[in-house]
Amino acid sequence: MEPKKFELGDIVQMKKQHPCGTNEMEIIRMGMDIRIKCVGCKHSVLIPRAKFEKNMKKVLRSKETNEGEEG
Repeated sequence: MEPKKFELGDIVQMKKQHPCGTNEMEIIRMGMDIRIKCVGCKHSVLIPRAKFEKNMKKVLRSKETNEGEEG
């Protein structure tokens, strides 16, 4: 299985939903731990990289796409 590719600013889909009802998260910090922010309620969570990679399904919108929408 190839490693999942994701970058700072990407919107990713997680396996489990956030309590607010959405499973879309934005990556806002990367390192040994990854901070993700819920797209629905804007709550942020810091989780270990290994756990994030295990629970991430796919990248929905990449950073380049997000910049194009805002500009």
